[in-house]
Amino acid sequence: MSSKVKILVVRFSSIGDIVLTSPVVRCLKQQMEGDVEVHYLTKKQYKSIVEHNPYISKVHSIEKSTNEVIEELKQAQFDYIIDLHKNLRSKRVIKSLKRMAFTFDKINYQKWLLTAFKINKLPNTHIVDRYMDSVKTLGVKNDSKGLEYFISENEKVKLADIPLTHQKGYISFAIGAQHATKRLPVTKIISICEQIKQPIILLGGKEDTGTGTIIQKEVGDKIYNACGIYSINQSASLVQQSESLITHDTGLMHIGVALGVKVISIWGNTVPAFGMYPYYLNNPEKYTIVENNNLKCRPCSKLGYEKCPKKHFKCMNELDESKILKALPAIN
Repeated sequence: MSSKVKILVVRFSSIGDIVLTSPVVRCLKQQMEGDVEVHYLTKKQYKSIVEHNPYISKVHSIEKSTNEVIEELKQAQFDYIIDLHKNLRSKRVIKSLKRMAFTFDKINYQKWLLTAFKINKLPNTHIVDRYMDSVKTLGVKNDSKGLEYFISENEKVKLADIPLTHQKGYISFAIGAQHATKRLPVTKIISICEQIKQPIILLGGKEDTGTGTIIQKEVGDKIYNACGIYSINQSASLVQQSESLITHDTGLMHIGVALGVKVISIWGNTVPAFGMYPYYLNNPEKYTIVENNNLKCRPCSKLGYEKCPKKHFKCMNELDESKILKALPAIN
């Protein structure tokens, strides 16, 4: 009888970062010897992202503190911890469980050099590959099958349930992002939408509903404002059924890649060189990066700001809209 190996993968947030851990989860389950049982620790608000993953036996979640689950985790008696968050909270888990742990290089120093002094010492390595490096000591290698995302049947949105104008095909447009400097200005989104011939579904959280309403009012009936209406998995279902996804550097971008959708990826104050660009390992033709490379001030942050530090926001205001339109299906 094969021995059981229990592994805890830790990634608390956010949507995209969690999706990017999917190759590690799959490879651990499929490549390690014995009866491998993979558990996942994340925040409750992101539990739905991994709870339908067939390679995960159990999802543990917290609201605020790891103290909420420490006793539960101790009882599980893990053999290994794979820390893919690498912060004080995850280190506390490792210290409490006293198990062999593996983590990855966050390359924060290199990111700081680029944002502060525009000195590029970043490795030409995607974060997924850095995640995979964390488990190589266990004999686990990247299987090159890319990202995965799993949606339960009851969360799949039926085309019959969206407006009739969109049932024969549409472009999905993820208009949100955690930081304002990663989002196109509303006027820019309106201009792009007006030039797209296909129907468009706007996707985002409740915080994006107002922006979506403004866009819908200006552009007209070819816009369906779905912001704040659907859950993460329902939004993923809409992305999966779309012809293409236009998106900022945000979680739905990585979900779109995991679902095999053509992605037009728009970058503002952050840059793909940080290693978070669409992970289409075997199909680079399935994504297009659109960014303004004519600025000395970019990148200004590894995350983002609520306002442009230079007050001109040229990284988005002067973005070439034609590059987005050319990347869409031939009808345009």
